[in-house]
Amino acid sequence: MNIYVGSLHFKMNEAELKEVFEEYGEVTSAKIIFDKYSGRSKGFGFVEMPNDAEAKKAIEQLNGAEVGGRKIIVNESIERPERRNFRSHGNDRGNDRGNDRRGGREDR
Repeated sequence: MNIYVGSLHFKMNEAELKEVFEEYGEVTSAKIIFDKYSGRSKGFGFVEMPNDAEAKKAIEQLNGAEVGGRKIIVNESIERPERRNFRSHGNDRGNDRGNDRRGGREDR
């Protein structure tokens, strides 16, 4: 199960995050998200646990718990639909009007 972890202390590293969740079972990965420009933590990350029962217990026990001086937010991660990059598709503006820029009517 993929778990979202928010409101992390900005100095927490991935090994520390993994250690917090290992108290509840096997952790296959722990990833903190960093800003690509500043290199600083964005204050959230994801933990992957292969056993759903252990993952649910970790979510239940850790959501709202204080870790590193902050109350963390922990819940099951919901897969986000892939976003299209509109800039790389020429005149495709994400609608079904095609290239007609006159308001979407093909019969003008």
